[in-house]
Amino acid sequence: MLVMRVLYALLASLMSSLDDASDPRPALPDLYEASVTELQVGLDAGHFTSVYLVKAYLARIDEVNLKGPELRAVLEINPSALGQAAILDKERERFGRRSLLHGIPVLLKDNIATNVSEGMNTTAGSFGLLRSIVPDDAGVVKRLRKAGAIILGKINLSEFSQARGKLASGWSGRGGQGTGAYFPHADPCGSSSGSGVAASIGLAAITLGSETDGSITCPWSNNNLVGIKPTVGLTSRAGVIPISNHAIRKRIGVPRRVFLNESITRNDPFVNVAFEEALQTIEPLGNETFVLTVDLKIQLTAYFNELLTNPSGVRSIAQLIQFNDNNAQLEKPPRYEDQSIFLRARSIEGMNSTYYALLATNKDLGATRGIDAALKAHNLDALVLPAPGFTTVPADIAGYPIVTVPLGFYPSNVTIGLAGPETVYPAPGVPFGLSFLGTAFSEMELISFAFAYEQKTQTRLKRKAFFEGIPKTQLIDVIEK
Repeated sequence: MLVMRVLYALLASLMSSLDDASDPRPALPDLYEASVTELQVGLDAGHFTSVYLVKAYLARIDEVNLKGPELRAVLEINPSALGQAAILDKERERFGRRSLLHGIPVLLKDNIATNVSEGMNTTAGSFGLLRSIVPDDAGVVKRLRKAGAIILGKINLSEFSQARGKLASGWSGRGGQGTGAYFPHADPCGSSSGSGVAASIGLAAITLGSETDGSITCPWSNNNLVGIKPTVGLTSRAGVIPISNHAIRKRIGVPRRVFLNESITRNDPFVNVAFEEALQTIEPLGNETFVLTVDLKIQLTAYFNELLTNPSGVRSIAQLIQFNDNNAQLEKPPRYEDQSIFLRARSIEGMNSTYYALLATNKDLGATRGIDAALKAHNLDALVLPAPGFTTVPADIAGYPIVTVPLGFYPSNVTIGLAGPETVYPAPGVPFGLSFLGTAFSEMELISFAFAYEQKTQTRLKRKAFFEGIPKTQLIDVIEK
């Protein structure tokens, strides 16, 4: 009897090992961290389809967007996404994939135009553009479609990319207050706030934002991500609701204690003398506000005029201001009533000699006597600075690239600060980043420096979002269901 029991145990063990070895289920990528390359490996091998991938991402969005932690990162879902996925799955079977993006879901910031026939809006978060009809896909969307990407939906943002006035980062009339996933009600930073939050917890494989000043750098810093803001002009801006072609900050800060300390910077005193002269020229002119408001009025009016229809009737900044006043319950809830930039833009006449002179001054300050001067004086390939603070100022007024990678997380004993009426920053566990800056079209060098640092430190992997902020749905859940 003992011999029989031993033989039975051995047989059971053998059968179990055979079952494990023949388990047809492959290891599937964790959607919290899954890269495009990892997803393509699974798609090419037939471990899952783009239809399953879209369903999984939609389930993850449903878990945390308006339920649970109510992150409000996503504005709307593309009703055609599953149909696109099915078509691309069949194309992959018959002809192989078009590119590395074939069958990969992408979320777009809601200032990037998509053809209305697909069933989505393009509103910059404003009810003033709800159900407006754009003439065509944005240039970047055309390229995504050609590569075989799936447009999964539109992402919340700081309304009109924070060019309306003093609004909290991540708030829009249509989307409400978006928040980060690393601490309850964390400031997501703006204006590509939803893009950063969605990418940080795997609500899509790729998210797109846009930057005039810090709108990619800051959300990626606050959400434990790698973000790339390219040189102005490197990527198409066609079909993107505009703010200013010339990256301007409402306000320019001069961190004198560090950047004008010759014992730290090793700059020749002449550099600081020239810099001070530039500041004296700029200070009485208010050029940041002037250039921004001129660009905003001209470019936004041009965008309105290109719309095929707009049910709200808004065709100018003046009409947009009036729309917001008439619809205060939608666009002017308590504590968010500011339209100061719109009001200034309404009164601007247009481009004149002052505008062009100030534009040249900005370029000189940010590029010629800013980044380019620093690189040349010290024979440098790039500059590196903590992402929080005034890091984006010189690069953005020059139109130069920035690559941001995770640097660290605020400690558990940090004093929680109030960032807006409904958001906090800093807060325990909230991420912050490290930025690499360079001259025009130095993206590849900056990416290589940032990649080397990222691979050495693996900072992103050291901490995840707070428990409720992490979607639980994975591919296996959708496949088995």
